[in-house]
Amino acid sequence: MEDVLACYERPYDPAEPVVCLDEKSKELRSTPKQTSHPDRIDYEYRRHGTRNIFVTCEPKAGWRRAEVTQRRTKIDFARHMEELMTGRYRKAKRVHAVLDNLNTHFPKAVCEALGFDVKHPPPWLKRVIWHHTPKHASWLNAAESEISVLERQCLNRRIPSEDDLRRETNAWQRERNGRRVLINWNFSQLDAQAKFPSLYKGITTYVADH
Repeated sequence: MEDVLACYERPYDPAEPVVCLDEKSKELRSTPKQTSHPDRIDYEYRRHGTRNIFVTCEPKAGWRRAEVTQRRTKIDFARHMEELMTGRYRKAKRVHAVLDNLNTHFPKAVCEALGFDVKHPPPWLKRVIWHHTPKHASWLNAAESEISVLERQCLNRRIPSEDDLRRETNAWQRERNGRRVLINWNFSQLDAQAKFPSLYKGITTYVADH
């Protein structure tokens, strides 16, 4: 927990950005057409499967990305990470990635997905510093806050197809990135010590050294 909180307390540095990643599933639904009353909305709907949305955000830069994929397997996650590290973060010295403990969110899974040996990973992977939230504490991932906004502003309605979902999420992220909406994380290491005093009995508190 303190390792993740220490990331959020780091001053903004484009050479070592703190980046949060998470996933969200969305069921695709369409409303059957009413031939006699074309403007009427029916309570019935048709399911068209589900799609995954990778949500990545850089809290102190006011940047986020929502990528729609058909699945969320380790190859999907690995490709998402690869595109980030060879695209937006290609010049970053190191990237501090905050994630939950899903089995695809580890260097070994990324190497396996991309066909690399763990001892000889792709060069970009060596620049990723992994910070995992504790089990049952995914709320410590700031990407969940961004997903909550995405759900309220974009996903809380019927979206019939993958193309529509991709078009809507792209419009959502363009608008928020254009305004550079920041995530102001207020829960600090000191707050954690006050909130969970039993966890700190006889324990030397964590000091960030990254």
